[in-house]
Amino acid sequence: MKRLSVFLLFLSGLHAQTHPLQELIEAARTRSPRLKDLMARGLPGLNGRDGAAVWGQEFLFAVESANPASVSIDKQPPLAMEGIPGTKYWYRLMTLRLGTTHNYHYFAAGESLGTYDVAGYNPDSYPLPGVPRGTLSGMKTLASRIYPGMSANYWVYVNPGADTIRGAPLMVWQDGETIVGNQDLLRLRLQIVSDNLVHKKLIPPMVPVLLSPGNGGEAQGTRMRSIQYDTVSDRYGKYLLEEALPEVEKTYKVRHDAYSRAIAGASSGAICAFNAAWYYPSQFSRVLSHIGSYVALQWHPEKGLEGGYIVSTKVRREPKKNIRVWLSDGSDDQESNNGSWPLNNILLANSLKLKGYDFHFRFGEGMHAIAQGALDLPESLTWLWRDYDSARSEQTHEMDEAERVKRPYRVKIVSRDGW
Repeated sequence: MKRLSVFLLFLSGLHAQTHPLQELIEAARTRSPRLKDLMARGLPGLNGRDGAAVWGQEFLFAVESANPASVSIDKQPPLAMEGIPGTKYWYRLMTLRLGTTHNYHYFAAGESLGTYDVAGYNPDSYPLPGVPRGTLSGMKTLASRIYPGMSANYWVYVNPGADTIRGAPLMVWQDGETIVGNQDLLRLRLQIVSDNLVHKKLIPPMVPVLLSPGNGGEAQGTRMRSIQYDTVSDRYGKYLLEEALPEVEKTYKVRHDAYSRAIAGASSGAICAFNAAWYYPSQFSRVLSHIGSYVALQWHPEKGLEGGYIVSTKVRREPKKNIRVWLSDGSDDQESNNGSWPLNNILLANSLKLKGYDFHFRFGEGMHAIAQGALDLPESLTWLWRDYDSARSEQTHEMDEAERVKRPYRVKIVSRDGW
């Protein structure tokens, strides 16, 4: 109770600064006529036709439906939602636990409208009083030669204090379009979290590069995401090093030592991040992998290409690379003919353990969603960049001896009720 009271006191200090999510939830709580306008503006903090917005312990669930809708929270019986007059939107405001993830499932006319997980964010995922905010560039577009005919958008975020004159640490994020605007508030809250951790001196001020998958090229006018991200080869890493990052460096000076470079992603973006570091450990030594798609999405034996399931075997059989890895997944992640996401994340964690890698495996109950990654982000970034010293340019990453005696895959099982 003491921890909760401290957090609620912290939130009360933010009321003087009206945040878009706070404004949205306040309108729902008071049934303000403004709620209709806020929804029509694009659901601040929500994802188009459905989603969940979170501010402290208040969770706003909203969905678009022609019929009356209901929502099931954490697999409990569905609860009726309230309609917004003059719209097809339905909503329900609830008070839920913090420090865990919650599953929500929408229904209307006896049919499912979709299910997802949402984070009960920790304090470092909210704007802290007195913390300087970083700057986000406008969207830029990059044409590619390595993926002929493809173009991709990217943004650059700069934490306060990042030395972009002499060179700042770098962190590349896949699916960059989800880390800008309202999408970042709905998902990771990377900009808020990283600024808070920099202010607390838990991570160095850095340059996060938010890179989207491309369009066009060999995908024949559609998204290149799976071809870029799920293919097990050195091609995407080459694209980063020869095309994307040189373009970024026309404006921002970043460090070139692997010690000062990290790469991150979720789902297909996670295996993409791991592969980039695996094939180029001299360029990236820190990897953040959420709900990684280590399965056969780009298995092409006719081209001599293995699927993502081969990654755990490569870790076991090939020489150890000098990389540090935070890995997370959940038991409710998806399974298909391409493979089992939970099983292959466990296999990768087991391989990292057996080879003595410096890694952490968070295994909860979550589904294929970013919620667990968002909940963990303050912890995972702190762990990944722990003991960073800007005066150094190299470090040998080794597993702590105490970790060697833990479970075979060093798994930390975290249930929704916190146990």
